[in-house]
Amino acid sequence: MKKLLTILLLLLSCKVFSQSWGAKLGTTVRTIWADSFALDRKPAKWTYDMGVILKGMEQLWYQTGDVTYFNYIQKQIDFFVREDGSIKTYKQEDFNIDNVNNGKILLLLYKVTQKDKYLKAAKTLREQLAKHPRTAEGGFWHKKVYPYQMWLDGLYMAEPFYAEYADLANEDTAFNDIANQFIWMEAHARDSKTGLLYHAWDESKQQKWSNPASGTSPLFWARAMGWYATALVDALDWFPKNHPKRAALIAILNRLAAAVAKQQDAKTGLWLDILNYNGPDKQKNYFEASASSQFVYALAKGVRKGYLPASYRVLAQKAYKGILAKFIKEENNQTNLYGTVQVSGLGGNPYRDGSFAYYMSEPVIVNDPKGMGAFLLAASEIEKIPLLEKNKPVNVLMDNYYNRETKQDAFGNKIVFHYKWNEKDNGGFSFLSSIFESRNATTSLLNEAPTKLNLKNAGVYFLIDPDWPKENKTPNYIEQTHIDAIVEYVRNGGVLVLMANDSNNVEFKNYNKLVSNFGMFWNENMRHDVINNQFEQGALLIPKGHPIFKHCDKVFIKQLCTITIKAPATAVYSENKEVLMAIAKLGKGTVFAVGDPWFYNEYVDGRKLPAEYQNFQAASDLVEWLLKQIPVKK
Repeated sequence: MKKLLTILLLLLSCKVFSQSWGAKLGTTVRTIWADSFALDRKPAKWTYDMGVILKGMEQLWYQTGDVTYFNYIQKQIDFFVREDGSIKTYKQEDFNIDNVNNGKILLLLYKVTQKDKYLKAAKTLREQLAKHPRTAEGGFWHKKVYPYQMWLDGLYMAEPFYAEYADLANEDTAFNDIANQFIWMEAHARDSKTGLLYHAWDESKQQKWSNPASGTSPLFWARAMGWYATALVDALDWFPKNHPKRAALIAILNRLAAAVAKQQDAKTGLWLDILNYNGPDKQKNYFEASASSQFVYALAKGVRKGYLPASYRVLAQKAYKGILAKFIKEENNQTNLYGTVQVSGLGGNPYRDGSFAYYMSEPVIVNDPKGMGAFLLAASEIEKIPLLEKNKPVNVLMDNYYNRETKQDAFGNKIVFHYKWNEKDNGGFSFLSSIFESRNATTSLLNEAPTKLNLKNAGVYFLIDPDWPKENKTPNYIEQTHIDAIVEYVRNGGVLVLMANDSNNVEFKNYNKLVSNFGMFWNENMRHDVINNQFEQGALLIPKGHPIFKHCDKVFIKQLCTITIKAPATAVYSENKEVLMAIAKLGKGTVFAVGDPWFYNEYVDGRKLPAEYQNFQAASDLVEWLLKQIPVKK
């Protein structure tokens, strides 16, 4: 009995150890702010702190497919956003740039749900930026009550939202404005000796805290630089690849990373609240959790995205270990984050003079939302690293030529939609894209017919649900020259994913000309015609030891066509003697085929399916299998 108890305790400890620290702190977040985001025992207000936390919860959703994170995000925003899109407690006339930060979450909710109220609220915040007071050269004031001042914090509050909104609304000229905000801020706030950025800059040079010659505040506050670094890596997500100022932003990030790296404590891996300070009372300086987490996030993401050299990943990992050792404590059945300074600012009433004594006077608290949100983001990046290092970089292409349905978006722009990497609604593949990207893959679209040249650098190529006249009045059909290019691509080692649809929703004639080269034939039929939400009608039971879906027992798929096969194709999932999924080896390459798009968001992101269906895990298993099929280049 004693031996059995010991074994059970060991198993339990292994389970606890394997849990994500991000998920643990996410549970604490949902415990503290279960119903609304009230801070300091005051009524809940539209505050930037909420957006910091919710961006972290978004990452947990994408990492796990657990809908409870999304539901939490939506519940917190719905406390403020009314059905007409108005925002409780928000006052545009305050021109407080902090209040723009939550716009990122509004855009997430709009993209996922397509509910107009979220877009209306986001438009209100975009309108604030259009009217927001600026410096003479065009930099956003931090607040109307802080005239002529740019703070590093403000770049985080505005620019990632501004960039994502510009991408969504097709505001191409906005990217110049966004880039300039970063460029001007660095130009005014950067110290040439250390490369560090001062907390703020006063254009008027009238503030008591401002340097009469340069206008900068006196010291380097770590969290302010963390805000700025985070803003850079997040805004770059939306910057056009060919934008002339994109390279300037990446260069700024590299300069900042180099300066920050020199300030990292060699022993703990952490950063002090005030960087590069050697003045009176320097012994009062302390390691600070939110800044350390922000630097971890920015450095790790910068490496993952290819903006920073790989050496910064080691620095980020060391810092993350330091955060866990210094700031994370498990107590009273809860995971807590210590060591976050509650707030630090400049000016105001009572007046904050930017001195070291002032910064040291601000309270350092447990479970501050800014620190918790920063930690969630840091954890999301660090927890990706084992998978990133396990896989070599690869480009995953998705056809955007045969499947090319169009519609008018909410801004009146004609867009291509349905089964695209960047779409977050039911019909998009943003979750599958995220799964690929967490494994060192880059996802992109192929907007033209496949050729030997444009398929050359694709590790995996997805061809999904080609259009026919019912969906597209002028569809692009698969032609023989295209087939020749795709077959050669597979023979040379390419990995091809073929997804069809049921008999009412796909072009079969030309698609079958292609798949016949791999011993396959799409049957013009439909299986698993699920009625309403009778999910059992779409259930597939995965046998143990399945060659692809190794970690699943039960998945869901609806309205798919079956496949007739012959050599070289073999079945990998059959039902009632009918083939639902098949694979084929041809030359050095591999083909996977299934009669439905299957892994679009509606059946992966957890919002629709009951938890017993493991589609998120099945998608992860398929991605792992596909990447393993790519031949190793000698």
